[in-house]
Amino acid sequence: MKIRHSAAMLTLALGLMTGTAYAAVSPSELVGPVTEYKIYVTENLDQLASDTKAFTDAVKAGDLDEAKALYGASRVHYEAIEPIAELFSDLDGSIDSRADDHEKKEQDPGFTGFHRIEYGLFVTGSTKGLEPFADKLLADVNDLQKRVAGLTFPPEKVVGGAAALLEEVASSKISGEEDRYAHTDLFDFQANIDGAKKIFELFRPLIEKSDAAFVQKVAANFATVDKILAKYKTADGYEYYDKVTEADRKALSGPVNTLAEDLSKLRGKLGLN
Repeated sequence: MKIRHSAAMLTLALGLMTGTAYAAVSPSELVGPVTEYKIYVTENLDQLASDTKAFTDAVKAGDLDEAKALYGASRVHYEAIEPIAELFSDLDGSIDSRADDHEKKEQDPGFTGFHRIEYGLFVTGSTKGLEPFADKLLADVNDLQKRVAGLTFPPEKVVGGAAALLEEVASSKISGEEDRYAHTDLFDFQANIDGAKKIFELFRPLIEKSDAAFVQKVAANFATVDKILAKYKTADGYEYYDKVTEADRKALSGPVNTLAEDLSKLRGKLGLN
């Protein structure tokens, strides 16, 4: 999809930041990276819609094996752009909530989306009764796509998204609670890392001018995390997370926490706090 983004609208949104006494860059310098990030998000949403259609088609066709095989990969484009998706809390809750977010857990009628279908596929071991959840998931993803198309991205939210992606991995996903039924957590990890790295790379030139050492440190930390995750790659994606030992989880946790801490400084480096 070709993006035609209103420079005037972006400039207006960016102009809200000029009041800070710590502005390290001018609003006009942020327009390019923010626009490029919207293109990245839109491309991910296009792929998310396509992957979700294939996944939900398998569910509705009653093809349990195919649906289970598609589950892990079907979520990655959502995880990569999660900070933007979370701007629409109603859709985020419908698409990506966990059983713990609902009073009656897995039996709560409000528990929908990827994880509700995951529960049916991997715990119940059947596609029976999942058709309405599949239809709703696809409709919600298509709705998200439309809403984001009309959104002017706040620069502070974009930049802050890098840290948010890693902080979620560090605080909860390392435990394996995200994809607790399918154990496809490593797909999510890599998508979160990739999404955070995209933000970092887009704003990197602006930060590098004033703090090249910081940029080099963050880039090295990304390389470390990518190297660790590469150990678990398989021909079909990644190892199931329940096969990852506690020692290996701790080995991953340290670099992820370090990277999250570094990325939390990005907004300050750009004067967006």
